[in-house]
Amino acid sequence: MDKPKATVRKLILRNRQSPGDIVVLTAAVRDLHLTYPEQFLTDVRTSCPQLWEHNPHITPLDEKDPEVEVLDCHYPLIHRSNRSPRHFVEGFTEFLSDKLNRQITPTAFKGDIHVSKKEKGWISQVREIVGRDLPFWIIVAGGKRDYTIKWWDFQRYQSVVDHFRDKVLFVQVGEKGHVHEGLKGVIDLRGRTDLRQMVRLVYHAQGVLCGVTMAMHLAAAVEVKGGKPKNRPCVVVAGGREPPQWEAYPHHQFIHTVGALLCCDNGGCWKSRTVPLGDGDAKDRPENLCVDVVNNLPRCMDMITTQDVIRRIEMYFHGGAIAYLTAEQAKKATLVLMKQ
Repeated sequence: MDKPKATVRKLILRNRQSPGDIVVLTAAVRDLHLTYPEQFLTDVRTSCPQLWEHNPHITPLDEKDPEVEVLDCHYPLIHRSNRSPRHFVEGFTEFLSDKLNRQITPTAFKGDIHVSKKEKGWISQVREIVGRDLPFWIIVAGGKRDYTIKWWDFQRYQSVVDHFRDKVLFVQVGEKGHVHEGLKGVIDLRGRTDLRQMVRLVYHAQGVLCGVTMAMHLAAAVEVKGGKPKNRPCVVVAGGREPPQWEAYPHHQFIHTVGALLCCDNGGCWKSRTVPLGDGDAKDRPENLCVDVVNNLPRCMDMITTQDVIRRIEMYFHGGAIAYLTAEQAKKATLVLMKQ
């Protein structure tokens, strides 16, 4: 006698946080389905629908369906991040485990962003500009005004770019409306990539240089073109805001200063801004401001030098995971940069 078919639970997961948070939420959806195959149907209502394109775990559901459960997703684990040896990718997973009364097992140390076969066949935005495929690094040298404490010094980013002239081609990205001062000697794609284009750009990228932001999460979550190396190089200028075990991916170079200053001697400070902006936001309150500002930077970020970042990038090349531009590739890149 056949066993009765188990009831499939229908879930709509809601979250309106930033794109980086949504990348991490994709990990929880993946892990739910891999831990309990064919027991759930899931749909999402998030701020970034393009991050869910081609995701095999998403099924369109109607909120008016009486069988549908709607969950507003959070990650309360963050409140224990300074004292718990847990990573961000476990945050939403733990939340869903509690809400669904099912223990969900994390299956991968990254988000779950999918690039379709058709998308993989398209040429990259960089090739459209250059006329051929060249290895390149994405660089994010700014950010949102709500969390200025995450910013590193723009001139130091410029010094990194200058150091790798004729060796590394950098492509600068940044969302329109955020603060991303233009760098020299880079391909400028600021304001020219929507989220889906950003996913595809990361797919084609050799590496990523950024602060703690969505680009870091995408660097881990998007598969590497050609599969070599197995994980995409990424250098993160992190400072002392977040505890490294909460944010760092194992294959990234995560440059932090947690433990070096009294303000972050027991985990990240979790402050919001370096100085008040006078915009009426609660992040301007004294309890949300950096307590140790040097050279217009949080001291934890000022302590990270250009040479620190250069060295971390060089490690991927010196270790043999990736290769610098050839002389011929560098010449082509220089010709394109001169025309900008």
